[in-house]
Amino acid sequence: MAAEISKVEGGVVTLRVSGRLTQGELAAVQAEAAGVIATAGRIRILVLAQDFAGWEKGGAWSDFSFQTAHDGDIERMAIVGDEQWRDLTLLFTSQGLRPFPIEYFTPLRLAEAKAWLAAS
Repeated sequence: MAAEISKVEGGVVTLRVSGRLTQGELAAVQAEAAGVIATAGRIRILVLAQDFAGWEKGGAWSDFSFQTAHDGDIERMAIVGDEQWRDLTLLFTSQGLRPFPIEYFTPLRLAEAKAWLAAS
């Protein structure tokens, strides 16, 4: 699977993404995250993109129902991945257009990403 929630701890949801992400996989992980939000309340998201190969062509990428329903439940998002994906990932996640901050970190800065997520 290219996207899965690997850990939920202390209000931080860790999402692992690898390979080529499909819209169906994204929808499934968003449904799982909605369940976490229903139980835990507000969350912070740590995305670990390891061996990421981009997004599949086609699919319903214009479905913003998760964002509409849950952006108010997300405090911040840190994405950790290879530098080559920075700009496209920040565009894909709508950095600057959502009500919470989104920052991108390279794998060598994982500790910094976790510290940023934990900050107020």
